[in-house]
Amino acid sequence: MSDAAQPTAAEVRAAAEAVKTALDRHLAAVERRSGEDDPAVYEAFNELAAAAEEYDELLYDRYDEVTPFEIPGTEDALPPYQGPDEANALSVLIRRDYAVAEPPRLLAQAQRVADLDAGGQGGAGPADTVHGALGVLFGEFEPDEIASRHKEFGLEEGDSTLWVTAADTPAEPGEWLDAPFDQADPHRVVCRFDVSAVFDDELDADGLDGLDGLDADPDIDPDLAVPLDEVDEIDELDEVDVTEGAEEAGESGESGGPGRPGASGEAGRAGRGVRGAGR
Repeated sequence: MSDAAQPTAAEVRAAAEAVKTALDRHLAAVERRSGEDDPAVYEAFNELAAAAEEYDELLYDRYDEVTPFEIPGTEDALPPYQGPDEANALSVLIRRDYAVAEPPRLLAQAQRVADLDAGGQGGAGPADTVHGALGVLFGEFEPDEIASRHKEFGLEEGDSTLWVTAADTPAEPGEWLDAPFDQADPHRVVCRFDVSAVFDDELDADGLDGLDGLDADPDIDPDLAVPLDEVDEIDELDEVDVTEGAEEAGESGESGGPGRPGASGEAGRAGRGVRGAGR
């Protein structure tokens, strides 16, 4: 930055005074808050964050110094909750992105499913294009199974997000099917979990030493085609294990309370950053 573009000492001082004022306003809002999600506290928080960030930038530009504070990104915070205190209904919004990393593998797996459905007859069919293969696989398998076996299907995981939103009443049948996410209101989000490689840089490497010897998918070989009858047997065992695990969790009382979600199931995915937010 050139000398002409550098902020003046007076501008840095004014930014410091703005931080002091924002601190006073934030403390005052906290002291007189009406509840856990008071909009005044939320607004004062954002003003304080903006003032501190402005001061930090000017201080660096003028004196090549920084503050010891880490300014949280306000875009990561949920807005104040404005939904019902006791929700009578909820919606779970999920988006998972994939890249088609290995088209031949995708086509082969989809064709195997199509052949079985056709009674063993080979040849061209609905799975002879990537578009058709995706339709076959997602028509045959549940989205959660696609997520757990994505490498087997030649897919590579991208970002994913899960929102749990509160509603006053359940939606009418067929009401939102044409535009499932258009009515998603951030002010009614009870909890949210995001999974992205962009969060990997935020993880503490020292805290991952114990994971070095673990295999994220010990029973899955992406290079081995698994017969569907064996897959069905595995699914049955998984359903039993999940049911028993849920009963044990209920007995131990370890699940999160309302607005205080427990650990997201997506947190177990090795090598991918997870960020969760709750009320």
